[in-house]
Amino acid sequence: MKDENIKVVATNRKARHEYFIEDTIEAGLVLTGTEVKSIRQGRVNVKESYAAIENEEVFVYGMHISPYEQGNVYNVDPLRKRKLLLHKREIRKLSSIVMQKGYTLVPLRIYIKNGLVKLELAIAKGKKLYDKREDIAKRDAERRMRQHLSEKYRA
Repeated sequence: MKDENIKVVATNRKARHEYFIEDTIEAGLVLTGTEVKSIRQGRVNVKESYAAIENEEVFVYGMHISPYEQGNVYNVDPLRKRKLLLHKREIRKLSSIVMQKGYTLVPLRIYIKNGLVKLELAIAKGKKLYDKREDIAKRDAERRMRQHLSEKYRA
């Protein structure tokens, strides 16, 4: 089997705070050459992006890929919608899930896998404010416990 080289270019850390991640799926992206070069330099932002299904095709919106410096006339709009490459059965599955109340498609990270640009897409459900507070309280409690244990073993 091939050895998988994965280089993570950008992550959406805000997504795990804003949503409950139900499932993830890997998708390819339709990009121009200058966009790929810009992504290889790490000049991409997925923080405010989301995906939607239109006419049995999946598109990602709001993903900012900075123009490539040496790209001149070949550069495209940094915020244009980009098509995701998925199998038809995967799109149908995503479509049926997204039609349910509260589910959305959120890009989690962009990475380069064996020379190809891939996007990890999450099927997510939005968190309410009290869920976010609950997560923060759990993290604080775990941090305090770790600090207490480290102080106890230091003494």
